[in-house]
Amino acid sequence: MEPVSSTSLLSGITTALVAVVAVPVAVASIVVMAVTTAGTVALGGCSGDGGPGGGSQVVDESRVNADQMDIAQTIVTVVQQRHLPRRAAVLAISTALVESGMRNLNYGDRDSLGVFQQRPSQGWGSAEQILNPVYATNTFLDHLVALPGWATMPPGKAQQAVQRSGFPDRYAPREREATAIVGKFWTGPDNPVPVPPAPGGLDNPAQQTSLAATGCSDQGGSNIPRDPGVDPKKLPPDFQPPPDPRQAAAVSYALAQLGKPYVWGGKGPNGFDCSGLTLASWAAAGVGIPAGTTSQVHAGRPVPSLTQVQPGDLLFTAGSLGTARNPRHVGLYAGHNLIVNSYDSSTGVILEPLSAWADKVVAIRRVAEPSTPSPPPQGGSPAA
Repeated sequence: MEPVSSTSLLSGITTALVAVVAVPVAVASIVVMAVTTAGTVALGGCSGDGGPGGGSQVVDESRVNADQMDIAQTIVTVVQQRHLPRRAAVLAISTALVESGMRNLNYGDRDSLGVFQQRPSQGWGSAEQILNPVYATNTFLDHLVALPGWATMPPGKAQQAVQRSGFPDRYAPREREATAIVGKFWTGPDNPVPVPPAPGGLDNPAQQTSLAATGCSDQGGSNIPRDPGVDPKKLPPDFQPPPDPRQAAAVSYALAQLGKPYVWGGKGPNGFDCSGLTLASWAAAGVGIPAGTTSQVHAGRPVPSLTQVQPGDLLFTAGSLGTARNPRHVGLYAGHNLIVNSYDSSTGVILEPLSAWADKVVAIRRVAEPSTPSPPPQGGSPAA
């Protein structure tokens, strides 16, 4: 697992977030506000790019963006749910900073993937597993706690023992920054080193955020009125998954989560917020995407119109606390004029008709091109 290049790493940590600009695009009889990028102004904090990680900010003199802070919050959550010492979170985050810039990368050296650049060919799990930061963190921690004396090793030594990197000296210098990041989320006293090593996995994944603090209060809920004529947890009898294998995998995963609870910052397996559901769904298809709504709105490529939407596309709305320029809610188009989304904390993961979203959609993103496009919704023109 070789770290990504220093140029890519520096850019991932220090580049200010781009501004979100709304550009009206005609779609049938409505106007969709297509989110594009322009400029390099900072949109940090809960009133800016926000999210469970608290949005972009400067930590230990380094710029950390919203996506990175979201992943950091997930890492600390997993560590606290496993009742591991704070030191484990510092080691995990310093490793993530080195390996990927603390990003959920869809590429790497040889077959390395994800936050920790783990390799399927080396037994770290499948690509579909590694691209979910919850699984990736648990797998890193499983290897870490199996090392005798891991908690008292000199800086950089435990990370290298887990990662077996060709650049072993890169971990120790990142521990100071990692310590500061952990301090943003850690709650309560430190935990003792477990004896014997803690078993893998979260104690209760549905409550991922119950111990670690979040940087912002819940900002991901939907504000679209529910359609009483649609069963929120039942597919129509004629529903068929899309023919493209990756679309089918992402859509099938999302649909399998119907009825599960909304958990702010949750990325599965038993609870999700809106962007956590889309991340986990595309991870199940072997496609890595960013962790938060404000980062996912720049993933892949824009789709200019609802008449061109394909299964698996991400549809963004302002949500209960966002705006057209700063959307805070995302759903996944399932096909058959249906959207699956983690609606809010009182509703959970549900189906909604595309028609209910139509005049609220401000951006559409395609994170993977289909090899076999599905028919467009409402009998429109095929997707480009």
